[in-house]
Amino acid sequence: MLPGITTLLSALWENMPMTVKSSISLTNEQDSFARTLVEAGRFPSVSAVLQQGVDLLRRQIEDEALERAALAEVMRQRRSGDFVSRSEMDSRLTRMLDKKRRTHGV
Repeated sequence: MLPGITTLLSALWENMPMTVKSSISLTNEQDSFARTLVEAGRFPSVSAVLQQGVDLLRRQIEDEALERAALAEVMRQRRSGDFVSRSEMDSRLTRMLDKKRRTHGV
């Protein structure tokens, strides 16, 4: 082999995703949909369709977890801040709306 080829092949091998054969069950509708995507040329195989679906689901779950964590942080910050009563908030909003109306001549 040429010098450096072994290193290149090793690097490629390390970055290749490992695959696992798995037996799954699909409804007729799910199977038909996956096969339609393959026949349309959108995916090379039903397996690729399912891999894409699992990846999308993983990303969705991860995104939802990040959103929940961000919301929890916002709530933590709000709880540690000053409390504004309903009447004070109503007053602030009224002043803000009045200012906007004067600015825009409404």
